[in-house]
Amino acid sequence: MSIHELLPQIKDISPFKHYGKVTQVLGLMIESKGPQASVGDLCSIIVGKAFPRKILAEVVGFRDQNVLLMPFDRVEEISPGSLVETMNHPLQVKVSSAMIGSVVDSLGRSFDGSELEGGFQSFSTDNPPPNPLKRPRISEPLSLGVKAMDGLFSVGKGQRMGIFAGSGVGKSTLMAMIAKNSNADLNVIALIGERGREVRDFIERDLGDEGLNNTIVVVATSDQPALMRIKGAMTATAICEYFRDQGLNVTLMMDSVTRVAMAQREIGLAIGEPPTTKGYTPSVFAILPRLLERSGMNESGSITAFYTVLVDGDDMNEPIADAVRGILDGHLVLDRKLANKGHFPAINVLTSISRVMNDIVSEEHQQTADYIRNMLATYHDSEDLINIGVYKKGSNKEVDEAINMYPEIMAFLKQGLNESNDFSENVKMMIQQFGKGGQA
Repeated sequence: MSIHELLPQIKDISPFKHYGKVTQVLGLMIESKGPQASVGDLCSIIVGKAFPRKILAEVVGFRDQNVLLMPFDRVEEISPGSLVETMNHPLQVKVSSAMIGSVVDSLGRSFDGSELEGGFQSFSTDNPPPNPLKRPRISEPLSLGVKAMDGLFSVGKGQRMGIFAGSGVGKSTLMAMIAKNSNADLNVIALIGERGREVRDFIERDLGDEGLNNTIVVVATSDQPALMRIKGAMTATAICEYFRDQGLNVTLMMDSVTRVAMAQREIGLAIGEPPTTKGYTPSVFAILPRLLERSGMNESGSITAFYTVLVDGDDMNEPIADAVRGILDGHLVLDRKLANKGHFPAINVLTSISRVMNDIVSEEHQQTADYIRNMLATYHDSEDLINIGVYKKGSNKEVDEAINMYPEIMAFLKQGLNESNDFSENVKMMIQQFGKGGQA
């Protein structure tokens, strides 16, 4: 790096350190008199008398000339008068290809405490999304290795999809299938607000060594402070952006956006924001598009993103689900009734959609997918009559065809965790079985 490139950085360096003192701790929030800092800046709070250590915190607002801080750690050791030192910059994480195959926390540190070796670069966790006029259009499908998705909800490189489901319907299993079977250059999986027990289960049971070899896992468990859960989502997206800028096609899987929204609600309520829709604060609906719009295409590479949304009581119209659905390029709805029957992935074909599928698949592929949806819709409309034995064969030709095709369609859509074909094989299989009205 030349001296001319370093000059702007040198000008920003201050010869002074700015300090403040803690005046109040109220719930999640720390209030201090000083230091001079901006919203989003990192600060360190010096705690402990015999063995001083630093707790990282972030400036989240101001009140009567006092600074409002939210900690990255627990606040037990903070006392009145604890020194607060500003770092004069927002959170940055160290990123390099040495992270591939590892599990890191929200600050990019190895979760098992080991040191990651490699040429790391500092990368901001909060970056603007790509310029809308410079985003290339999505024109190429991404092979996911999941028959239902490749066939009926084809996903393009740079597309953003939502996975909507209640608890225990198979979101993590579907994410693991995508991570192991897709032909993306790299997978980044963000586990936000997960139970501690489930993290290792997901990595060892669902993902396995095969999936982890090409994956970076970012973990922020449910016991961590709200700010760590938000930064987990930001850090995972920043890692994807770093590798996208290197020209790679990256797949981002975030489980779940709902817990990011809940963490932002905690922070918003703590700093005095009014609760609005179902208790969510206005900042929740500001942070969602800021986070979700960062994925997608840019001039160098792509981030194909899958965001899971945990819907309370399987209500697909609750505020977060509604907001996320309006931002993304499609959504998959996982059906508890299908999951209870042992049908995985439990995708409800009739309530799911991919908004870019028409632009990336052939006409024959699109027609076959439409035929399958039509057969499922026809069967669903007459299902009650069929189940109680009222419907008589021959009454309606289309219903007769739907009854005959339904077992074949459901068998095609069902897939084991270790079963995999690429995009072209899945599409070819679907067209051979159901093309031209199921006659091929």
